[in-house]
Amino acid sequence: MSVLEMVREEEARRGTATTEGRDLRQQRLSLKNALVERLGLATIASMLSAGDATQARSALAVTCNAIINTGGYEGLSREDVARLVRQVTDEICGLGPIQPLLEDEDVSEIMINGCDALFYERGGEVFSAPAVFDSPEQIMIVIDRILAPLGRRLDRSCPIVNARLANGDRVNAVADPVAIGGPVVTIRRFSNRITSLGTLVELGSLPEWYAQLLRWAVRTRKGIAVAGGTGSGKTTLLNALSCEIDPGERIVTIEDSAELRFDAHPDVVSLEARGASIEGSGEVTIRDLVKNSLRMRPDRIVVGEVRGEECIDMLAAMTTGHDGSMTTLHAGTAEEAVLRLVLMARFGMDLPADIIEEQIASALDLIVMSRRAPDGSRYITTTHEVGWSRGAKSVDLVECVSFDVAERSWKLVREPAFVAQAVCDGILDEGEVERWRSSFR
Repeated sequence: MSVLEMVREEEARRGTATTEGRDLRQQRLSLKNALVERLGLATIASMLSAGDATQARSALAVTCNAIINTGGYEGLSREDVARLVRQVTDEICGLGPIQPLLEDEDVSEIMINGCDALFYERGGEVFSAPAVFDSPEQIMIVIDRILAPLGRRLDRSCPIVNARLANGDRVNAVADPVAIGGPVVTIRRFSNRITSLGTLVELGSLPEWYAQLLRWAVRTRKGIAVAGGTGSGKTTLLNALSCEIDPGERIVTIEDSAELRFDAHPDVVSLEARGASIEGSGEVTIRDLVKNSLRMRPDRIVVGEVRGEECIDMLAAMTTGHDGSMTTLHAGTAEEAVLRLVLMARFGMDLPADIIEEQIASALDLIVMSRRAPDGSRYITTTHEVGWSRGAKSVDLVECVSFDVAERSWKLVREPAFVAQAVCDGILDEGEVERWRSSFR
C-alpha cells in the first residue's frame, strides 16, 4: 500500500468515526427529549432533589432503555445503547461528558476547550475524549453545577473563576467575553497516592540516595524551595518533603488551593486563600495568611506556592526563627528561581536587588528542581545549595546533585555542607552518613 493510499484510508476511517459520533450525538439528543417528554421536567427534578443520585440515575436508565426498546434506535449495538444511556443519565444527573473522566482515578487533568474539544491527561499523556459538549449552554450548566455548592458563579461580570472542590480538585473556568471560542474549563485532579519520598523512589522520580539526602535536609531544618514548570510535580514533592517533618513540630500550611495532606501529622493548621465575593469583598490573599501565620506559633511554615508580593513576607518569616520552612515557585532553573524570587519580593517592598538577594541567601538553603519529561514522567532533577557571595554581593549557587536529561540519571556532584555540619552537631548519625557516602566510592 502506498503512502497516499494509507493517508486516504486513515482519512476515511476518521470520517467514518466522525459520522458515527455525530449520529450518536443526534440519537442522544433525541433520547433526552423523549425522556423529558415521557417523565416531565417536574418528575425528573423531584427525583434529583430527593438526594439519592444513584437511585435517580438507575430509574432514569430504566426509562431510557424502555424508550429505546419502543423503536427508532435500530442498528445500535449493545455497547452503543449502554453508551447512549450513560451519556443521557450523566447529562441529567452528573456533569455530562466529563462525568466518566471524573470517575476515572487515573485521569489527572480534564480540559474543556469550548464545545468541540474535550481533552484529558492520563499517565502524563494528553488524549482527546470521545464525547464532547453539544453547546456552550451545556458547558455553562456543568460549570454552574460545579460552582453552586461553593457559592461561586461564572458570568459576564465575573468571567474568570478559580475554585477548589470538596475532594481537593482545582477548577479554573473562563467564559465569554474572555474566552472567545466558548467556555473553557480546566480541572486539576487531586491525587493523594504519592505521600512520601519512598513512593517517588518507587516511581523512578529519584534514586534512594537522593531521597535520603532530602530527608536529611528536612530533618536538619533547611529552608527549601522546590521549583519547576507547570505540572512538573512541585506540589507532590513538597507534600512528600513535608511528611518528613517531625511529628512534634507545629506546621502551618498556606495555599491558594489546599492540596497538601498531613494525615499522619498531629499538629497541622491548613490555611487557604480566598477570592473576593460576588460583591467584591472578603478577599484574603496569600500575603495576608503568611503575615497571620506568624501569630499562630508555627515551627515551620509551608507555602504551597509563592506568586507575588507575599514572597517578601515568606523570606522574612524564614529568617526570623522559622528554619526549615518550605515553598514552591515556577522556574526553569535554579538561577531563574532566584531571579523570580527577587522580582516577586520587589512587588512587596521596593528594596535594592542585592539586599533582597542577601535575604534570599539567608532564608533558603536549597533549591530543588522538578521536571516533566515529554512522555509525561516526572523527575526530581538538580539540587543547588544557596549561599551568599560577599564580594559579588549576589546569591551563590553551588550544584550538589546533577541530572542527565538524555540518560535520565543522577550524579552527586558535591556533598552539601549541611551534612558534615549536622554530623558534628549530633543531628545526623555518623554511621548512617558514612554508609550513605560509601555507596559513591
